Amino acid sequence: MTLLVCGILAGVVYAFVIHRATAPLFSRSLFTRTNYRGAELPTAVGLVIPATVVGVLALYQLLDTLRWSVDSAALRSLTLTTTAAFGFSLLGLMDDVSVDEGTSGYLGHIRAMLRGDLSAGALKLVVLPTVAIVVVYPRSGDSAVRLLLDGALVALAANLANLFDRAPGRVIKVTLLGSVAVFVGSAAAAGTFGLAVICGAALVLLVPDLRERMMLGDTGANPLGASVGLAAVLVFQPVTRNWVLGGLLLMNLASEFVSFSAVIDRVAPLRGLDRLGRRHRG
Repeated sequence: MTLLVCGILAGVVYAFVIHRATAPLFSRSLFTRTNYRGAELPTAVGLVIPATVVGVLALYQLLDTLRWSVDSAALRSLTLTTTAAFGFSLLGLMDDVSVDEGTSGYLGHIRAMLRGDLSAGALKLVVLPTVAIVVVYPRSGDSAVRLLLDGALVALAANLANLFDRAPGRVIKVTLLGSVAVFVGSAAAAGTFGLAVICGAALVLLVPDLRERMMLGDTGANPLGASVGLAAVLVFQPVTRNWVLGGLLLMNLASEFVSFSAVIDRVAPLRGLDRLGRRHRG
């Protein structure tokens, strides 16, 4: 537990510094987009997340070279989480800065590709699973079937986070709740250290997201979801991972037919949690 607390605190410190330092960058017109209420806000601020985790990784590696007592499982978790954060964030950034009109959802992107129209979203749909395979290989590389299943778990977790990113603060809240489930389910194993750093960065971005001062964009939502999925792969046994994969698959498929926002608005406890801390309700 002490290790995870240190990871969260390190994530908070790094993310706070990086978020403040990069504010002028995200104020440029390249990153300006209209949110769900029509307000002009900087997007892709989720770049703070991979920038934070790589900073903590560099520090941890420096401590290792200085012969400090560094947990090898925690270092492995942090290294893989950094790779996942950068890979998924880059794919999200391509989606955020491009302007794809009229294409959304799995079916929409597949139809667009069949027409020969490779949108940023369609490219993400193709490349995202390959990034997932790369980051789970050290854990799952002994079996091709296991590798594909765990890769799918990470990819679906990343996409699901993106689907929840429809209202201020929602995807961060979902990520934090999912992270707590992984922490508790794994008894705070060292393999969740990378996720702890991600949670620290997410906590820093929660208030500005809720107050509509910025948007994470797919740049932030994708690595948040991927990091939760990766942590589950690193710390859970195959049977548990299969159940998690099944749940993620059902929710991703359901998103093609059901609006998560509508479901949240209809269920009072979910609606209350979703709106908690948000400046503009609804």
